[in-house]
Amino acid sequence: MSAPTVFEVEGVVLENLPNTSFRVKVTSSLPDNLTDKILLCHLAGRMRRNWVRLLPGDKVRLEINSLDMSKGRVIYRLK
Repeated sequence: MSAPTVFEVEGVVLENLPNTSFRVKVTSSLPDNLTDKILLCHLAGRMRRNWVRLLPGDKVRLEINSLDMSKGRVIYRLK
């Protein structure tokens, strides 16, 4: 079995949820045409460790696993 691929895309935070989870709207294109799709995302460990705060409207970079395209991980807040 081959390892799952990870896609890096950009999105905009729509809503803050408990336990450092967020609803994020994907703005950049993906191979599977997931543009304008809303994903449930959580913060990467490095962002938790450095106390990075996200608010609705922030632009972020996400990692999406090819096995479950409905969830993602926020890895960077864009300026």
